[in-house]
Amino acid sequence: MSAGQEPVRVGLVGLGNIGHHHADRLLEQELEVELVGGMDVASEARERFADRYGVEVYDDHHDLYDAADAVIVTTPNRFHEEYAVAALERDLNILLEKPLGHTLESARRIAAAAADSTGLTMVGFNNRFLNAVAVLRDRIGRGEFGEVTHVEANYVRRRGIPGRGSWFTRKEVSGGGALIDLGVHAIDLGMYLLDYPDPVEVSGVTRSQFGHREDYAYLEMWGDDAGPDAFDVDDSASAFVRCDDDRTISLEVAWATNRPPTHEFVVRGTEAAARFDLLTDELTIYSASKSGGDHTIDETIETRENDSHADEQAAFLEAILANRSGTRRDAEGRTRAGTVENGLTVQRVVDGIYRSSDRGGTISLEASGESVPLKGVEDESVPLEESYSNN
Repeated sequence: MSAGQEPVRVGLVGLGNIGHHHADRLLEQELEVELVGGMDVASEARERFADRYGVEVYDDHHDLYDAADAVIVTTPNRFHEEYAVAALERDLNILLEKPLGHTLESARRIAAAAADSTGLTMVGFNNRFLNAVAVLRDRIGRGEFGEVTHVEANYVRRRGIPGRGSWFTRKEVSGGGALIDLGVHAIDLGMYLLDYPDPVEVSGVTRSQFGHREDYAYLEMWGDDAGPDAFDVDDSASAFVRCDDDRTISLEVAWATNRPPTHEFVVRGTEAAARFDLLTDELTIYSASKSGGDHTIDETIETRENDSHADEQAAFLEAILANRSGTRRDAEGRTRAGTVENGLTVQRVVDGIYRSSDRGGTISLEASGESVPLKGVEDESVPLEESYSNN
């Protein structure tokens, strides 16, 4: 620890599996950090966390916030707003697991609170920290791809519905299904590789074809199976996003399909393209040249395997320590972090896809973030307070 430097005191809000995942990585950090406690409304979760990590646990987040400089919020989506806004009102630093909120309206309220707070807020888009993505971004930044115009984003499982009856499969708590769970990662990564253009139009279809079935066949679930009556969300989505300057993203996400799984992203530019896999870090760059004779080039790149959640945490902690020291440096890791603005943009796209599916046509995303139907829609007015009805 640096001389005179106090550790960043971090607390966890939400002590389920992802909370433990974050706690394990916090304890492995080489930076100045102290895990000071955890908060959960469930007594069993508190007991497990206290036994495993030997720290204080709380049933009231205000008590945890009294002991912390920063919090990592890993609760079900519906409760992001409650805990994030309360932390921001106290100017605490937050790493908020994706998505920003369970609805666009909730996400907007979190963004407003962040704008009024001196606390740092990061959104948990950890896939940005994969080494293959870092190499790809570097090459794009150096101009090797020319103008990057399109991303094919796939996050498809063959059979991967979370436990039916868990909060993931209940729209009231999650805000949606595969789209808001897996899709936010895919949308963010596509936008990140395009340098976050402003999305202007979306067209999409969300489907629920497997989760409601009595004969849903699977090999494993992340939790107990409460059956089809405990499932009221989408289990797949197909969409197309058009951004300014005609940059585009094609999106395929699914918890369950009758096809091989894929986590493949394809990035297309005017001078080169790339294919990479989120799970294996496989990265290949494709180009062509007339030098010495017409030919194509396939360059396979091997990267060192890394823990994207640990590296994301490190960027979060580095930014906090930099702010403390007054250096205001924009460290490499910090530039890769998901901002509130990014999270709100992703939420606008998710909201637009759900609306497009409900209404059967393309949705225009105005600069204000409000969604307005364009084609195939009888009613041209979309109330701001409406959220994901009938998806």
